[in-house]
Amino acid sequence: MFVDQVKIFVKGGDGGDGMVAFRREKYIAYGGPAGGDGGKGADVVFIVDEGLRTLMDFRYQRHFKAPRGEHGGSKNMHGRGATDMVVKVPPGTVVTDAEDGTIIADLVEHGQKAVVARGGRGGRGNSRFATPQNPAPELSEKGEPGVAREINLELKVLADAGLVGFPSVGKSTLLSVVSAAKPKIADYHFTTLVPNLGMVETDDGRGFVLADLPGLIEGAHEGVGLGHQFLRHIERTRVIIHVIDMSGLEGRDPYEDFVTINEELEKYNLRLTERPQIIVANKMDMPDAEENLKTFKEKLDDENARIFPISALTRKGLDDLLYEVADLLETTPEFPMHEIKEQDEHSVLYKHEAEPEDFVITRDDDGAFVLSGYTIERLFKMTDFNFDQSVRKFSRQMRGMGVDDALRERGAKDGDTVRILDFEFDFIE
Repeated sequence: MFVDQVKIFVKGGDGGDGMVAFRREKYIAYGGPAGGDGGKGADVVFIVDEGLRTLMDFRYQRHFKAPRGEHGGSKNMHGRGATDMVVKVPPGTVVTDAEDGTIIADLVEHGQKAVVARGGRGGRGNSRFATPQNPAPELSEKGEPGVAREINLELKVLADAGLVGFPSVGKSTLLSVVSAAKPKIADYHFTTLVPNLGMVETDDGRGFVLADLPGLIEGAHEGVGLGHQFLRHIERTRVIIHVIDMSGLEGRDPYEDFVTINEELEKYNLRLTERPQIIVANKMDMPDAEENLKTFKEKLDDENARIFPISALTRKGLDDLLYEVADLLETTPEFPMHEIKEQDEHSVLYKHEAEPEDFVITRDDDGAFVLSGYTIERLFKMTDFNFDQSVRKFSRQMRGMGVDDALRERGAKDGDTVRILDFEFDFIE
């Protein structure tokens, strides 16, 4: 099964907890604090493996949780950092945030890496908090939580050239005779349901990857037929090979087919019209093909058009076609997935992004005030409430963030319940 789109959950490893410890060694008076720091949590790292061709593995494992760092030890021993979790993906994988759709990584080259979920830093041990005023602190931090997020993986097939055209014009047959690929071939529409790749080598030793893509129909840019599943993959190809059935056996006009397909490509992504395009007049072994080709050229009226009459079935005219594709690939640059969003190399794009709030106050049905937000929840998770000094430190941090004043503005009174995640405490004036 060919899988080219999947949604998964990733979480970086939590940092190890810092430790509260004191030196208790013979002949060492006033040993002082000796709690070590926790180790860093592991990152979730995606790496491109050119041996993969599909996202099939992600159908069976959709949760990736990296290991946490080791806790700090006594005698100022730091915890070991966790080894990163490495996940292999096929070339052509685009990683986007499921929540806002931003592109996290565009992975195309073998060995290319991207960190998609960072691990948390280790918590500090009590030796970090020693001061002249407090030389023996009973205070440490828990490890920082790792980043957790849902992401979308989208595979855009990496091929040098792509075959486009209406269903049943002979794209799969052409791929099968110029490469070792064995696509399913039958005389009905939409035989090709998934992209097929084949390695083509010309007689002069040049090679390229050719993709047979599912057939297009009118309205494909809106998702009609196999529209979006197909059009996603044509974005990567550098040369478009437009296959047209010149026999007219199915009652369609070859020129109308040509115009319709190009309109679909333009509506999906305007930059696709900038790709060099080769017109392949297929099924020239059929009776009316020569006359139809003559009419097609008259309607097209373009002296610069690259038109190659062939018969994939009898293998006539294939060598000239393959040489032309190889020549074009030598002069055509690669097109990045997010090419439309790219700016000129000398321009600078300034975007205003509002700073996320440290905390948000809401009310529950039972009247309790609920504190939420990344910053305050992170501080809460890193606080060890087993020690009074840690609790007092957390209180000072909340006061410094303005939580007390904000609660008063919302009408909080002495004795009201305030909730953070699963923890509740009373608001005291």
